[in-house]
Amino acid sequence: MLSIFNGVRDITMLSVTVRLCLAVLCGGMIGLERAFKRRPAGFRTHILICLGASLTTMTSQYLYLNMHYFTDMARLGAQVVAGIGFIGAGTIIVTRRQRVKGLTTAAGLWTSAIVGLAIGGGFYEGGIAVSVLVLLAELVFSRLEYRILDNVPEINLYMEYSDKDCLENVLQLLRQNRLSISNMEITRSAGSEEHNACAIFALHLKKGCRTEDLIQKIQRIEGVVSVEEI
Repeated sequence: MLSIFNGVRDITMLSVTVRLCLAVLCGGMIGLERAFKRRPAGFRTHILICLGASLTTMTSQYLYLNMHYFTDMARLGAQVVAGIGFIGAGTIIVTRRQRVKGLTTAAGLWTSAIVGLAIGGGFYEGGIAVSVLVLLAELVFSRLEYRILDNVPEINLYMEYSDKDCLENVLQLLRQNRLSISNMEITRSAGSEEHNACAIFALHLKKGCRTEDLIQKIQRIEGVVSVEEI
């Protein structure tokens, strides 16, 4: 692979074209899985960030090698690494149930920027390898993560319910399934039909008890508005 890219490491029209096309390809690969899961920062966002980072590195090289501006070539790239944090932070949200979402997307955006910097600097091998590994992590390792999470001994459940009898029925269901409650927080309704009471359970699961099966059993109880893992 070294011999393939040796002719396009200098700043020429050919190398610029190759680097920008690779930035589109690698950024698109990283953003493809996010777009498939309908995340806010998806296919096009990752491509734009990777393209911008790639051009930033090439601009630094051009100013140093062609315009003879003898400044730190890494300065512009360092600003990209720091500045991408603002975009990544915008994808991270905390829901009203105190659940954090968007961390994987933010990490993907940051990685996409680094890949762009690498490709823009002519480090094609590193940029392509990281893009493939990121895609592997998002598509393959995520399934492994979900399988591990299915067998965790502790879970936190958030439940909205309509009346006190419903809560008692849920507690009875947990006792019947021999599940121990390590912690429970209850918020009463405000007395209006628009606001339901809610409860957060910290449960110790017994071996063989799957989270999805437990949630489905709770959802079938009359009076339960919604229930989900947090």
